[in-house]
Amino acid sequence: MNVLLEASNLAKSYGARRAVDGVSFQVKAGQTLGLIGPNGAGKSTTVGMLCGLLAPDAGSVRVRGEQLGPGASEAKRRIGLVPQDLALYEELPAIENLMLFGALYGVPRALQRERAQRVLEQVNLQDRARDKPSTFSGGMKRRLNIGAALMHAPELLVLDEPTVGVDPQSRNAIFDILERLRDEGCALVYTSHYMEEVERLADQIVVIDGGRVLADDTPAGLQRRLPSQAALQVELAGEPEPSLLEGLRAMAGVTDVRLDGLRLAIGLKDAHDALPVMGWLERSGCQALGFATNRTRLEDIFLHLTGRSLRD
Repeated sequence: MNVLLEASNLAKSYGARRAVDGVSFQVKAGQTLGLIGPNGAGKSTTVGMLCGLLAPDAGSVRVRGEQLGPGASEAKRRIGLVPQDLALYEELPAIENLMLFGALYGVPRALQRERAQRVLEQVNLQDRARDKPSTFSGGMKRRLNIGAALMHAPELLVLDEPTVGVDPQSRNAIFDILERLRDEGCALVYTSHYMEEVERLADQIVVIDGGRVLADDTPAGLQRRLPSQAALQVELAGEPEPSLLEGLRAMAGVTDVRLDGLRLAIGLKDAHDALPVMGWLERSGCQALGFATNRTRLEDIFLHLTGRSLRD
């Protein structure tokens, strides 16, 4: 895949505070990059620089090899921004909202209506073209907000918390839209506080904190950063013998054994190790009421990298 966006050693300060300090990563065509970090990590400032809304103090952003700079440019026209705060005119019909944004993006007047109708189909709002956003649900407004950023057919879509305040059905509809765009070759940069969203959408994840990149890896690569790649949860009928725990710890594929009351947590190198362990427990006379398996979650990895302290 060709590199579409390249951020190199981005830095930005506000007075004495260094908000972004040497952030670098690449996004390729047809790729979804998840950008995550705690509150105050520097995500919003980074997004602002990626879209040309903020000038970096140092470093550069290149789109198709062209550096972003002040004023309009071909590089900026390749980018569509979906801001966290809705950018819609509530009393202007949906199709006219899109035509207005098309004009702002430089879409020729003769093409604006045709382009708006196509975008309404992309975001599944074609039957509400003449309705005003003031009559829309939160999820519909979010989809129209995405549509506004698609009016000039960008190659890169930057989405800043695009599902805030929407119900599960609307969130799933937004995911479907984004996955179709990705499959069509559009690159996505997606920021969210919802780890399950990033797990579903992203094939590359950048974790930042304190303005610096802590990790830039695939989901599988991040999984390998924690010792337990999978876990087997066992609900016991009674307290196990110490010899049972010792035998578990000696088994191939077992990385960790923890007992919390009558709940036994067994860390595994891989989910495939669960069946041999369950068979061994049965042969050893373990009285189990139930079993459950799960893989290490992105949230676990995120907390491992950034810490568990509350961020205000």
